[in-house]
Amino acid sequence: MKLLLIEDDFDLSGALTRALLRRGFEVLACIDGSDALGLLRHHEFDAVLLDLGLPGMDGLRVLQHLRGQENWTPVIVLTARGAVGDRIAGLNAGADDYLAKPFDLDELEARLRALTRRQAGQQELSCGSLKLDKSSGIFFCEHRPLNISPREGAVLKALIARPGHGVTRERLHALVFSAGETVQADALEVIVHRLRRKIADMGVGILTLRGVGYLLCAQDGKSAST
Repeated sequence: MKLLLIEDDFDLSGALTRALLRRGFEVLACIDGSDALGLLRHHEFDAVLLDLGLPGMDGLRVLQHLRGQENWTPVIVLTARGAVGDRIAGLNAGADDYLAKPFDLDELEARLRALTRRQAGQQELSCGSLKLDKSSGIFFCEHRPLNISPREGAVLKALIARPGHGVTRERLHALVFSAGETVQADALEVIVHRLRRKIADMGVGILTLRGVGYLLCAQDGKSAST
């Protein structure tokens, strides 16, 4: 289970990282909200541990930006703010769970494992006759594997994760291309064009949301289930 820990207290961050590593987690730690958003744009994590009291961009803003970018990585908020209003604010901003400091490490691990089980329970995503086996990362149409490139797969995974909802160009670009990579201005459009041709007979379509990004939907107007 790969975790992103966003915590500006060096002592706590170091101790928590070491404890989680001993329990079998893979942990990447950072102290800055803007840096965290950059990592989340270019890397996949199983869960995020997020402190609300960050300097500069606080945890709530990080969470709001993350969800605004259509990134639905599970987030557990870790904070010294124990008031009911703060808990509600975190959950309303898109957090999946909440732990007030000081917390018990066994409880944190149990909550992380529970998030993992919920994610594992959703092994298949679908839209029309197009399906994604999350365990293998392979797309299928009526049990036939779809032959697509890794970059086409990255776009399609982002779209099928929330069918019927738009995904921004910025989010797709960050998932498909490496940071600093030089690409043609229309590179993303070329990938989407190829995908449209490959899924044309699968009961799904990719709609362009002008000025925003793209959306995957069933051609009969009914979006998919997870």
